[in-house]
Amino acid sequence: MLKMPANGVSSRSPLSADADSAFVRIDGLSKHFGDVAALQHAALDIRRGEILTLLGPSGGGKTTLLNLVAGFLVPDGGSIHIEGRTITDVPPYQREIGVLFQNYALFPHMNVGANVGYGLKMRHVAKAEIQRRVAEVLALVRLTGYDLRKPRQLSGGQQQRVALARALAISPKVLLLDEPFSALDKNLRASMQLELKEIQRQLGVTTIFVTHDQSEALSLSDRIAVLSEGRIRQVGTPNEIYRRPADRFVAGFVGDVNTLHARLAGVESQCAFVALGAATLSVPAEPLRGLSAGAPVDLFLRPEQLRLAARGGTSLCEGIIAAHSYQGAHFDIHVASDAAVSGRILIRQAQSDASAQWPLGADVAIACVTQDGVAFAPER
Repeated sequence: MLKMPANGVSSRSPLSADADSAFVRIDGLSKHFGDVAALQHAALDIRRGEILTLLGPSGGGKTTLLNLVAGFLVPDGGSIHIEGRTITDVPPYQREIGVLFQNYALFPHMNVGANVGYGLKMRHVAKAEIQRRVAEVLALVRLTGYDLRKPRQLSGGQQQRVALARALAISPKVLLLDEPFSALDKNLRASMQLELKEIQRQLGVTTIFVTHDQSEALSLSDRIAVLSEGRIRQVGTPNEIYRRPADRFVAGFVGDVNTLHARLAGVESQCAFVALGAATLSVPAEPLRGLSAGAPVDLFLRPEQLRLAARGGTSLCEGIIAAHSYQGAHFDIHVASDAAVSGRILIRQAQSDASAQWPLGADVAIACVTQDGVAFAPER
């Protein structure tokens, strides 16, 4: 049954007592499709009760990894463990895993109650218990009274709630979510993200979430695993992934970023110093070890880490205002500059009069307002 106390809130903090132990362990998992390596030696520990997001571009390996955990694919190598039990060769229906598919996969000929109770029926749960648990989980997703409706009578958001209720009805040890919000419009998607997170926190169910949407991953996750070309590139909290990317791919893939031509001034212990224009910035040393002072490096800075200023003073570089883009809460201002690898620098300005203050064609300087940048050796 659903592990819910009388007040509807889980008594266990999802990341408290078991925060340092692996509830789900993925050990050296690999999968090939012909000559294509879809997943290469993936290793990942997932904590009890957390939301871990698999984030990456199409073809990066995230859905392959999810399907291997679910048991829909057989790995070529490696193993999968849940709560200390090896499940690599266990059939999907015996893994105690709930899955919410991208297309929801509801049975159109069944009503909501039958869809939600289907997994319980297949497990030969008594009819009275199925009815009780269906009612309980429909209340959890705020669909009480919808049990006799057919999927075609529901909105997209309601269909998604039904699919989530079906995944939760079996009281899974692990909940797998395969891009469940991709078919929803922006406002409904944001609402459902918040709702899902609240339900996940109430139940404390360990959740693996697949998405290619960076903002979705940053807002929903306790931790993020970034995948590319079948490899896990970095695992960390949203703040770590955003502020301290481990390599060039993560730095360029997650969020908007500017890549600027700079030079290594020196390395001291854990910090490196990168010079650009009249400014010197401190960045993590690890990605730059082995480079000599004076070597060219690529400096990665977020749009919100930069500001426009009049020419002169301690600035990174200079340029010309090339374009404005009004975004409601801020202006995106594009500056043409030789200092940028792409030839343009994106700056995010909160002022409502930013376009008037910095008109098209204006000569400007660009300064950095933080020391949170990262730098890597240039691509060859």
